[in-house]
Amino acid sequence: MKLYDTPLAPNPRRVRWLMAEKGIEDIEVVSLNLMEGQHKTPDYLRKAGLANVPMLELDDGTCITESVAICRYLESRYPEPNLFGRSPEETAVIEMWMRRGEMLVSLPFMNMVRHSHPAMAALESQSPEMAERSLKGGLGGLKVLDRRLADHEWLAADRLTIADIVTFSGLDFGRMVKFKPPEDLPNVVRWADAMRERPAAQAGMPKRAA
Repeated sequence: MKLYDTPLAPNPRRVRWLMAEKGIEDIEVVSLNLMEGQHKTPDYLRKAGLANVPMLELDDGTCITESVAICRYLESRYPEPNLFGRSPEETAVIEMWMRRGEMLVSLPFMNMVRHSHPAMAALESQSPEMAERSLKGGLGGLKVLDRRLADHEWLAADRLTIADIVTFSGLDFGRMVKFKPPEDLPNVVRWADAMRERPAAQAGMPKRAA
């Protein structure tokens, strides 16, 4: 199998994080340069159907895009540690918080960066108003998370799950514009610190200059 990836983007990071948590090391990672349009070549588009990363190419030639779909496939192939739920009830709660985290936090902060970071102008028709609205929406979403995390160590279960990975990957993308969770949301700050401390948080991430 091959995972077509790009280092800084949050959606591919979800897959790399899951792979690191599960110790998956038998998938070749192919890094694409989005700024050079390597995700828009005829060969890549023929496989992926869209100019999206990540993409997982299976041994039989099947190609899967959408990060959560890739993660679900890998969960079925490498079931431990479990990240999607062990019972119907737990699976539903994890799905609920994954969707909440994605819609209320991850997507707003991803849009904030895409519409405000100068380097993203090569990929996005930027709108300062969109960046401001996205920041406001993301901060509102963090308040929802802070209430949840007041009496839960992790978002959806008694352990880290895909809900935490999806939510944090988008939130942490805000580092591109030096965003940090506000100190008046102490439960989010505690959770975010715990996420950054996990070895898997560094999976495939470029090393920062000292």
